Amino acid sequence: GAWGGNSLAMVLVNLSQGFYVWDGLYNEPAILSTMDVTTDGFGYMLAFGDLAWVPFTYTIPARYLAEHPSGLSDSATVACALVGMFGYWIFRSANSEKNSFRTNPNGEAVKHLKFMNTSRGTRLLVSGWWGLARKINYTGDWLLGLSWSLLAGFGSVVCYFYPIYFAVLLVHRAWRDDHACAKKYGKDWIEYKRRVPYVFIPGVI
Repeated sequence: GAWGGNSLAMVLVNLSQGFYVWDGLYNEPAILSTMDVTTDGFGYMLAFGDLAWVPFTYTIPARYLAEHPSGLSDSATVACALVGMFGYWIFRSANSEKNSFRTNPNGEAVKHLKFMNTSRGTRLLVSGWWGLARKINYTGDWLLGLSWSLLAGFGSVVCYFYPIYFAVLLVHRAWRDDHACAKKYGKDWIEYKRRVPYVFIPGVI
């Protein structure tokens, strides 16, 4: 497509990222139960990450598109955007399901979900999104980020810095969480992993 102007790819990248930011603000209550808040706490990592690192890495594809054509047809551009929409659907649906269950496990939207009780008195979901994979929300979030890079085409590997970096971050984060939960739940965590064996992609990994 065209460059130096509002190409279809540029418009879709900015619309997707703008919507993602809005979604985070609109669904802020759900963020309060995430690992960032409950475990990591607010310190240098989140302060630097949210104010400098995230804005810089998110905008690389749009910066590239400001001076280079994506080289994608309109149909390919739309297909890349659909990857992002699919990822967002997984990400938001999974996170909302978990937050609703934590807030009110007897609510209409989540009362049908199966769970296992732990010796700590808490419940671990083993059905719905969270019965498919233990970090299914990470997969959706990553697909959304990948779509921003795909929209910039394949002219520069720099445009793929974010999904590459994000994949490493998410794998490490999943490992940290698994280690913490193993200590927290003990034998219950072993049983939970037996019932939900996949981490990111059901039937694959």
